[in-house]
Amino acid sequence: MKVAVVGATGLVGTKMLQVLAERNFPVTELVPVASERSVGKEVTFKGATYKVVSMADGIAAKPAVAIFSAGGGTSLEWAPKYAEAGITVIDNSSAWRMDATKKLVVPEVNADALTAADKIIANPNCSTIQMVVALNPLHHKYTIKRIVVSTYQSVTGTGKKGVDQLLNERKGVEGEMAYKYPIDLNVIPQIDVFLDNGYTKEEMKMVNETRKIMRDDNIRVTATTVRIPVVGGHSESVNIEFANDFDIEEVKNILRNAPGVVVQDDTAGQVYPMPLWAHEKDEVFVGRLRRDDTQPNTLNMWIVSDNLRKGAATNAVQIAEYLAGKGML
Repeated sequence: MKVAVVGATGLVGTKMLQVLAERNFPVTELVPVASERSVGKEVTFKGATYKVVSMADGIAAKPAVAIFSAGGGTSLEWAPKYAEAGITVIDNSSAWRMDATKKLVVPEVNADALTAADKIIANPNCSTIQMVVALNPLHHKYTIKRIVVSTYQSVTGTGKKGVDQLLNERKGVEGEMAYKYPIDLNVIPQIDVFLDNGYTKEEMKMVNETRKIMRDDNIRVTATTVRIPVVGGHSESVNIEFANDFDIEEVKNILRNAPGVVVQDDTAGQVYPMPLWAHEKDEVFVGRLRRDDTQPNTLNMWIVSDNLRKGAATNAVQIAEYLAGKGML
């Protein structure tokens, strides 16, 4: 299968190439695509070298699928052109996520919504992906009424610029600032721009995307998203109110059997999810499972995942795997 990766030279694009190789996706020919300034550069995939081509040349190559990670503006302009050429687009930007005509997909949750007619498929926000993977099986059992989530998101969520700022600060080197404030030895309670309601765009993404992916507009979600000085891996403290009561051991068993979830919950041994353990893994790690004693039917949990993998590249590749497996590519 001929596969295009759009934004192949970026942080997420590079990770997509890695994940495609590791998961042995059936790539017969790779078409690395990037902006004009990167055309002619070389990328390596499974020991072979490929030259980066332009957006237009990416269409001319006629890949079966194009995985985009090149920013919202690029996706808005080019994804329809790829789709018109019969190429299935899996887009990692925020451009199409809340478009009512486009599917927003986390394979463990709602891959069944996909059809061969879906030519532009949206990959959700990284912090939303890991949360819904963990919460969806519990929603089916107990019915979620309300979610209160605070995130602790790594600098890789900002891209290379965020990583560079953190590492420069640790070395005492002056450099370009990804954030308004220092990030090393600091915590910044803002991800993306503030909206008129006082929430950030990232926080509202979590609200709206969760409802769309889980196909339930009755779920109430409130979020606070925070940037922390960690290089990779997002963490979330989540408080979930259910319509129905639960048993903690049953909750653990449901999560142990849930696709894509690993339970790390041993308080006696001080075992719980951390970005350190989630690094370069595709699973969503869940721990600190405990009842909220301040109100009925409410659970506290801690969720960690590698935001460049399951939060971006791996989820996109899993969508492609599902489509290929169903003969839709």
